[in-house]
Amino acid sequence: MAQPYSGIKVIDMTHVLAGPFATYQLAVLGAEVIKIENPRQPDQVRETGVEDEWGHRLMNTNFLTQGSNKRAITLDIHSEKGREILLKLVKGADVFVQNYRTGALEGLGLGYEALKKLNPNLIYCSMTGFGATGPKGQHTAYDGVIQATSGLMSVSGTPEVNPLKVGAAVVDYASGTTAAFAIASAIVQRERNGGGSQHIDVAMMDAALMLLSSNVCGYMSTGKRLSAPRGNAYPTAGGSCFETKEGLIMLSSINDRQHIRLWKLLGREDFAKLYRHFDQVEHDAELRGELTRIFMTKTAAEWEEILNGAGVPAGRVRTIPEALEMEQTKGRKNLLHTHEYVKGVEGPVTVPVQGFSYEHDGAKIHSPPPMMGEHTDDVLKELGYGAQEIAALHEQGVV
Repeated sequence: MAQPYSGIKVIDMTHVLAGPFATYQLAVLGAEVIKIENPRQPDQVRETGVEDEWGHRLMNTNFLTQGSNKRAITLDIHSEKGREILLKLVKGADVFVQNYRTGALEGLGLGYEALKKLNPNLIYCSMTGFGATGPKGQHTAYDGVIQATSGLMSVSGTPEVNPLKVGAAVVDYASGTTAAFAIASAIVQRERNGGGSQHIDVAMMDAALMLLSSNVCGYMSTGKRLSAPRGNAYPTAGGSCFETKEGLIMLSSINDRQHIRLWKLLGREDFAKLYRHFDQVEHDAELRGELTRIFMTKTAAEWEEILNGAGVPAGRVRTIPEALEMEQTKGRKNLLHTHEYVKGVEGPVTVPVQGFSYEHDGAKIHSPPPMMGEHTDDVLKELGYGAQEIAALHEQGVV
């Protein structure tokens, strides 16, 4: 079997994190992805990340994260010749993905209505902060703005420190995953229907509200919301974080069976009987106090082994380096890939691949993240441009 998107061509006109992550997810599953950047304005994440020197070479880690398996070209779409080249690419493409401000590409004649006339089977995905409709449709946004606007920050943190931005770019990656799923679904829809175009409108705000699904349902249905962020504590003691003799342990004894196992393990048959949610809420102070006392008797590492061995979910609070060093992480198929050589970078580069694996013909990395414009001439040749024409395009600043 071929990979799921083998033979699918994607024109990637996205930048920063959300859009490139969406196209990256398609690329590792076999799609041919051509990344387009302005010759004088590279994707800004090429400069950002943890290694400044790599950033000066436009190959920093925020770009490396989601650049594998893509071909990169430079193209000035504000020029007539640049748009001409883009239209040639679109004509032979399956998917077009862009995350420009709402209406920006329409003004250049590159909106959905224009491109579907050129390619009646095109799947056109627009990714913006707030979507193509509504009073904020024209507003530009990044992960932090959406975390603030959506209410995500309001439920993060502790009663003393709130609101609080989530440390990882969760909205960016949730939006990218949402877009990849939407594109994949549109491909299936097109194949089942025997062709036809589709416009996908992905809003980071919508994706953030999906992350808040239970909060949204609770408030919209009852008018009630959490009075204050709980930090590392769940409404019941069994879903909370505790100090130990060394380190922190996150306990997730959430259902009644796990509650019973936990308290029988700890020698408290009386507490084991309080397995109903409302009983746990009523006796929260007693349960929480006892767990606070008991967990101080051993280290977090010891408790992690003991609790999981008894069928009680628990995890020692780790740093990212500690999580990456776990045998569990190292043993997962297709989770991480190491490039032994990447242009513009010293030493091996390890990148995340995908959060799931197939038995066969799943995600694969076949090429490293490209330098800016690395494949421009090759792609132009494939479109039928000759050497002199290509040289002229470079000279004119079109590519």
